[in-house]
Amino acid sequence: MKTLTKEMQMSLTPIKAIELLREGNKRFVNNLKVNRNLLQQVNETSGGQYPLAVVLSCIDSRTSAELIFDQGLGDIFSVRIAGNIINEDILGSMEFACKVAGAKALVVLGHSKCGAVKGACDHVEMGNLTNLLSKLQPAVYAEKTVTTDRTSANDEFVEKVATLNVKMAMHQIHDKSTILNDMILKGEIAIIGGMYNVETGVVEFYEE
Repeated sequence: MKTLTKEMQMSLTPIKAIELLREGNKRFVNNLKVNRNLLQQVNETSGGQYPLAVVLSCIDSRTSAELIFDQGLGDIFSVRIAGNIINEDILGSMEFACKVAGAKALVVLGHSKCGAVKGACDHVEMGNLTNLLSKLQPAVYAEKTVTTDRTSANDEFVEKVATLNVKMAMHQIHDKSTILNDMILKGEIAIIGGMYNVETGVVEFYEE
């Protein structure tokens, strides 16, 4: 697998970038990972980086975007924070990745059995985590279909909140970043949400 160059990045369409991630996840699930010379990629990216996408995912130790999408050094910007939430620093990182560094796709990736989502469902308060989990509360309250046992003990409730959290994060990107919203509207980048299944390794994508 070749290291991405500026020319290769510029030739990619946003849709093609997402397709490359889909293909990478299929390889990951089928244990057909591309054989890469990572030391060679270290050398080849030493003068610059030209990633195809930026992926916002959770800090969960099972959800490394590079592994899930079978990507190498220099292929994706990986933004990781508990609960894959949106804040100003993350938006700024995304703006850099897309507007300055040329990434063609923006992925918001949640995952099943998310501890941060479970904490939000249980309204956990603990130190600095309290403020972080408060950013997940809108998804908790927006989920209206589950009317009983709205806690982390209810797997159905947790997964529905996690899905809503991804979709709400996508809308926040539109609403809170003029730069990214303009790029999306102009077709310069694509935005897509997805959910990673920690039991199967499969990413289920869903567009807005």
